[in-house]
Amino acid sequence: MENRSMGEIISTLRREKGMTQKELAHMLNITDKAVSKWERDISCPDTQIIPRLAEILGISVEELMNAKAFPTTGHRGAEYLMDIILKAVPLAMGVAVAVISLLGKLDMRSGFTMLGIGLACVGIYLLKQKY
Repeated sequence: MENRSMGEIISTLRREKGMTQKELAHMLNITDKAVSKWERDISCPDTQIIPRLAEILGISVEELMNAKAFPTTGHRGAEYLMDIILKAVPLAMGVAVAVISLLGKLDMRSGFTMLGIGLACVGIYLLKQKY
């Protein structure tokens, strides 16, 4: 069972026992949608359910809890997304100032505001990297 996510373990063992998600859910007094989310590694079982789940699947709680912490789905989380945004906004502001300036439609106040927003994002990004 090593190097597999909890969802993969639950899905594999449930199928080996010939159970549907709905049947497993009924045995645990939860919805089949919850089981589906576990198996897709979108969420994890509540800690109160884990002993009963392990019993139904025929494994120990330790085996179930020793699953890989994060699935390899490519989801990198909010922290990664925030870093992308903090790097993209300054670039977008710089491009906007350049383009609007070339079109002759940029007033100083708007230009400084956009560049200020970009610089603020760069500053936040650099502070996040430091701490």
